[in-house]
Amino acid sequence: MLEKITRNWWMLGLRGVIAVIFGVVALIWPGQTVQVLVVLFGAFALVDGIFATAAGIASARFFNRWWALLLEGLTGIIIGFLTFFWPAITGLVLLYFIAAWAIITGAFEVAAAIEFRRVISGEWAMVLNGLLSIGLGIVLFVFPAAGAVGLVWAIGLYAIALGILLMILAFRLHSLQRDFLTAAK
Repeated sequence: MLEKITRNWWMLGLRGVIAVIFGVVALIWPGQTVQVLVVLFGAFALVDGIFATAAGIASARFFNRWWALLLEGLTGIIIGFLTFFWPAITGLVLLYFIAAWAIITGAFEVAAAIEFRRVISGEWAMVLNGLLSIGLGIVLFVFPAAGAVGLVWAIGLYAIALGILLMILAFRLHSLQRDFLTAAK
């Protein structure tokens, strides 16, 4: 079973790379308009949601709580589409979309990590991802008037940390896959 899970290590790695790129772009151009933030966030949430949904579906045969990763992905897809269909939303509404997305996906990430804990070591990165997401969401709900630049910086730093943690988990899974391939020879 673990051998089949490790085959999709690259999906987590790609999600991590996309998150880091999004975070760096957000830090480089923090003074841009809310419209740019809407497009960047919408694209990130949509692509991340698609990969999380695919990973959830791919793990359905192996995990009881595969639905947590699926729901994380569907949440990202829905929030991504909402940001594209309402491009003229205010900064505050966008902030609440992002905060809700961060809390919901973080909770599902922790739930999925609990299931993965039984199969692989290194699931701490996934738990930390989930807790980081929940923490960002709470901070955004508690301090909504922090300003657009502060929001962009917070989201950029979060995305970079998220991406790094996803890549750590992906490389751990890749290492396990190599071990399986070596043992099979």
